[in-house]
Amino acid sequence: LRMESAYPQVLFYDRQRRNGGYHRILQISGQGVLPHVGSSIFKNTNLMNTEEKLGAMLRERGWTLGTAESCTGGRIASRITSVAGSSDYFVGGIVSYSNAVKHNLLGVLLSDLEHEGAVSQPVVEEMAIGARRVLGCHCTVATSGIAGPGGGTAEKPVGTVWIAAACGDRLVSRCFHFPFDRVGNVEAASEEAMKMLMEMLP
Repeated sequence: LRMESAYPQVLFYDRQRRNGGYHRILQISGQGVLPHVGSSIFKNTNLMNTEEKLGAMLRERGWTLGTAESCTGGRIASRITSVAGSSDYFVGGIVSYSNAVKHNLLGVLLSDLEHEGAVSQPVVEEMAIGARRVLGCHCTVATSGIAGPGGGTAEKPVGTVWIAAACGDRLVSRCFHFPFDRVGNVEAASEEAMKMLMEMLP
C-alpha cells in the first residue's frame, strides 16, 4: 500500500518488481479510497469536508452558489449536493463540456475560444460570469482543463486546469498543473475550485 498525493489517492502494487518498478494493480482516487481501505486505515480528514465547510460559509452569509464545469464534468456540483441541506445554497450547475455550450449558454466569446483555447484564463472567467447570470446566484466557480490521459500539448500538458471563482463584484482565476491520472486531476480541480471560493468569501 502506498499513498501518493495530497488528494486522497491510494495505489496498490504487487510484491514483485517488473521492468524496474512495481506493477500497479489498483488505483483509487478521492472519496473512492474509503470503501477499499476502511476508516481504520484512512481517516476522513478535513480535506474530505471541503464541501461541508463551503456550504456552512454560504449558509451563514445567506448566499447562493452555482457551477460551470468543463473538465470536472459536474464533480463539483456532485460533491456540493452530497451534503444534506445543500438546497439551501446551491442553485444548480452547468456542465459546459463543448465550446458550443460555453458560447451559446454561458456567453463565452467565440474569439477567445478560437484564439486562446477552451483551457485559458479569459474563457474560464467568462464561464464563471456567464453562470452567475444564467443561474441568478451570488457566487460561481468554473473549470476548464485537460484531465487526461490524452489531449495535452507542450504548451498545455495533461493536468493543466484553469479555475475561476466569482463572488459579488470579485473575480479571481488561477492556473493549476496537476500530476495525477484523470480521476485524480478531476478530484484535485474540484477541491481547489471550492477552496478558491472559500478564500473569496468575506
